[in-house]
Amino acid sequence: MKKIYQIGAKKFELDQTKAEAAFAAKKVILGRDTMTFNLLPLKYQWAYDLYRTMKANHWEPEDIPMGKDIEQWNDPGFLSEVERWIIMMGVGYFSAAEGIVGDNIQHVIRELMTAPELKLVLGRHAHEENIHADSLLYMISSLGINPHECEAMFEDVETIRKKNEFVTNISRDLRRDLDLTKLENKQLLARNMFVFGQCMEGTQFYGLFGMILSLYRQNKFPGIGQMFRYTLRDESNHIELLRSLLMELIEENPEIWTPEFKEDLREQMRTAVKLEKEFISDCLPVNSLGLRAEDFLQYIDFIADRRLEGVGLERLSEGVTNPLPWLAEMMDIQKEQNFFEGRVTEYQKSSALDAVDDDDL
Repeated sequence: MKKIYQIGAKKFELDQTKAEAAFAAKKVILGRDTMTFNLLPLKYQWAYDLYRTMKANHWEPEDIPMGKDIEQWNDPGFLSEVERWIIMMGVGYFSAAEGIVGDNIQHVIRELMTAPELKLVLGRHAHEENIHADSLLYMISSLGINPHECEAMFEDVETIRKKNEFVTNISRDLRRDLDLTKLENKQLLARNMFVFGQCMEGTQFYGLFGMILSLYRQNKFPGIGQMFRYTLRDESNHIELLRSLLMELIEENPEIWTPEFKEDLREQMRTAVKLEKEFISDCLPVNSLGLRAEDFLQYIDFIADRRLEGVGLERLSEGVTNPLPWLAEMMDIQKEQNFFEGRVTEYQKSSALDAVDDDDL
């Protein structure tokens, strides 16, 4: 069907059939290859909605005062050695990890997508990782921590090195020309989405999130705690983005979802949990006031099973409960609903939008 516009002496024909064919050719991968970045008409409405939510949640590190944190850090009698070490491990690990995630999103996953709205939301994801990395620099410079010590942690703290190696190896598998018509390469991409979304951001970040928010709950490091709460709010959207993207990829390419591949993903999560538990033991080698290592170890089992269930995979363990119920309230920015069972309510710089479902958290 064609529609004709007569403008003065000129006639323009718009071919709707051709436009509908272009829409039908939109896919996660192997779709219509175009440089026009034409978002409309939207095929993946969820991706655009999530992009708008992420954009509305924008924050900047400098918006958050660090005066109290600096005062506490410089008071030799206020903090225990364990509390100082948790902050050191937090800024040391995340200053590398946020960059690893952002680089993988921007230069691996986004490069392989063909639908513009998917590229749009992934670009926002990468931008938020830049903000998170910037927030770590802000924390480090505010407290006067030697940045060379943070850099040394990437290599000298074995549990940080092993966690980073786990995800960078997964990312490296896709940093070459791939024929995505082949099943094994589609599975490499699906594994990457799962590892970065559900294993790394969705599970391996949560041990330190919990520890730092535990200190925040005790009125320690209010600025750092607030930045981690905003970061966590962003992470919930990242986890949902990569979960939904994985589900779309599998729906369009069901041959990916073999019993063997499902078990492979469960093994990836099992490895991620093992590495995270070793890391938690380094972050909290001795218990401190309000901090027990065994609670955080159990919490990782709890959250890992939630991630697996969110993509239709079987749990690694049975009957594990949340040992840190206060985290549900602490992780909800406005404390209006349960973070895990309800819907996130957001601090937003622009107009209010519908909250994002976080049932998978």
